Amino acid sequence: MLEEFFQPKTIAVIGASRETHKVGHQIFKNLLGNVAAGFIPPVGTDRPPYKVYPVNPKTNEILGVKTYPSIKEIPEKIDLVVIVIPTEFVAQTLIDCGERGTKAVIIITAGFKEIGGEGYKREQQILEIARKYGIRILGPNCLGLLNPHYFLNASFVSFLPKKGEIAFISQSGALCSAVLDWAKAEEVGFSKFVSLGNKADLNEIDFLLSLVDDEETKVILAYLEGIENGQKFIRIAKEVTKKKSVIVLKPGKTAGGKKAISSHTGTLAGMEQAYEAAFKQAGIIRAESMEELFDYGLVFAYQPLPKGKRVAIITNAGGPGIMATDQIESLGLQLAFFQEETITFLRNNLPSQANIYNPVDVLGDAPAKRYKLALEALIKDENVDAIVVLLTPQAVSEVEQTGEIIVQLAKEANKPILACFMGEAGVEKTRKFLNQNKIPNYAYPERAIACVKALVEYKNWREEASASSQLISPPGMIISTEEKRKAEEVLTKVKKEKRLNLIDLEINEILSLYGFKFPKSGLAKADEEAVSLAEGIGYPVALKISSPEILHKTDFGGVRLNLTNKDAVRDAFEAMVLRSKKFFPEAEIYGCLVQEMVEKGKEVILGLHRDVQFGPLVMFGLGGIYVEVLKDISFRVAPFSLEEAKEMMKEIKGYPLLQGIRGEKGVDLDLLAALIMNLSQLALDFTEIMELDINPLFVYPVRNGGLSHGVNKEPIVVDAKLTIKIE
Repeated sequence: MLEEFFQPKTIAVIGASRETHKVGHQIFKNLLGNVAAGFIPPVGTDRPPYKVYPVNPKTNEILGVKTYPSIKEIPEKIDLVVIVIPTEFVAQTLIDCGERGTKAVIIITAGFKEIGGEGYKREQQILEIARKYGIRILGPNCLGLLNPHYFLNASFVSFLPKKGEIAFISQSGALCSAVLDWAKAEEVGFSKFVSLGNKADLNEIDFLLSLVDDEETKVILAYLEGIENGQKFIRIAKEVTKKKSVIVLKPGKTAGGKKAISSHTGTLAGMEQAYEAAFKQAGIIRAESMEELFDYGLVFAYQPLPKGKRVAIITNAGGPGIMATDQIESLGLQLAFFQEETITFLRNNLPSQANIYNPVDVLGDAPAKRYKLALEALIKDENVDAIVVLLTPQAVSEVEQTGEIIVQLAKEANKPILACFMGEAGVEKTRKFLNQNKIPNYAYPERAIACVKALVEYKNWREEASASSQLISPPGMIISTEEKRKAEEVLTKVKKEKRLNLIDLEINEILSLYGFKFPKSGLAKADEEAVSLAEGIGYPVALKISSPEILHKTDFGGVRLNLTNKDAVRDAFEAMVLRSKKFFPEAEIYGCLVQEMVEKGKEVILGLHRDVQFGPLVMFGLGGIYVEVLKDISFRVAPFSLEEAKEMMKEIKGYPLLQGIRGEKGVDLDLLAALIMNLSQLALDFTEIMELDINPLFVYPVRNGGLSHGVNKEPIVVDAKLTIKIE
């Protein structure tokens, strides 16, 4: 897939220039190398295996190669075209490419969607042309594309990086330049390197599909400011991460960052929670910084996955060993407990002052041989899943020899080995040697341990993904066609009335069809009707003002609780209606909802938000009036599996409260997971639902005999809000 981009046989640079300061000159020079047009060296030589043609109507030759006034004049079909001409000429040039049968085009030129207005219209125009001729476009407003394994530098970066196993995809061209400069200094290689630009056509999904079976790529890194098709991205990425790791740096967590993204590439940023949930569901590892992105990238490219989370430390200094130990525990890893034979071996072969337990301290005067003895023992120990070797350069340290030993022993180890040679001048040569020999080295212990954590989490995700169930609701909770039809009738009525917000009874009716339980209730339009309903329900009752324009009822006294007689009900009704009309004079008041007072349970919140990029985002967390302060919540993008719904619950800090603590019985977590699944199904069934909050949902302890014996209380929705969109 995308072979004509990564392995073209013929390339034309439209906008190639003789002027050395121009981008068109640099791109043509990069592609030309030492090859004259018409000569194709075999793959595996140090010359590009393709022909390259410069297109410029104002000159006869560039760098000794004959130029052509247009692509129409080139005597053979062109696989890949690189366009680097003024914006106003791009559309016609694209038509020329289509008429010549070219199917792959890189548009370096800027001045499209990223500037808004006319730029957006220009981008739509070139996209329509591309679709007409079956052309795939990379860009516009991009740096280009590189394939070191094919000697291809179709960009305006002045050099081609080393061959490697890391693919890098970026929505920022300038960031690409910085990354390549860093990689050159660190001698880090790449398999593929792609600048996405505005993503008018080709986007991250296309390149994930292209790279998943690429034998030259072991790990995929990406800098993404936004995602074009959230649902498709999750689906594709989930399949890709079953085969190879994908690590993404996604900026724009703050309002300022989102605004900057929009002005940079015209991308809608979407909700941060949606990205977090999507990456988690797809098995994507999220990096928080460029440093972390490449920390992770190197360890995934160079090292195997661990079997578990038991980590061993070898150090020549106590302080770094303590730092590593703290990080292991804080990240949820385990400090490995060695086998007896390992401890015996270390006791017999290390100095008496050395610490033979984890972390193993080989002492500050440790020669390379001492490191070798310790590392050999830990590699053999089946209780050790990963090893981090720390070294602080002392006057007697054999830094280079120690590095050589690590490289040698790691070749036979079937577990990840990471290095942390701390310092600068004293370890610089060995640090590069380690990286060149696929031992990632980190400046500080915390970074090395964070990388082990990433390896462990990815290994766990792959195992869970391979065993996960299909995207179905649990037995007994499947929504019937008739139930869906009834819910649709309610929503249709609301839309006909041009209302965005549903009232309580309408919400109750819809959610009841999807398996949710409610207190006994009824809508009263007058005070005596409220009294009659209260008498029928039984005291005590609650009253809530009912109006599609009044959402936060408690904020102004629109809710009264524990009303125990008819006078209290009558007074509450009159007072709430008057107060509502005073504070919301334009609001339509339907009356008051009279509701049974139910036994208080533990409060949870279920929610739904329709994200601009990913669609339905389902929320779960501890509920009540403090939810916005505590924010103990987790998210998933619908659809998701029952296992993911259960994992979603486990992610909140208050999960132990639901399990039961200090002798308390836990709540019915399986039933709660089923309700989360039903909420997910509701979101998928009705795309007009934009927001839904169920807060609180009372959940109750499991009692003897279980629900099937009729002694458990099912969760009860105490309050809910639902907002739709009107076409």
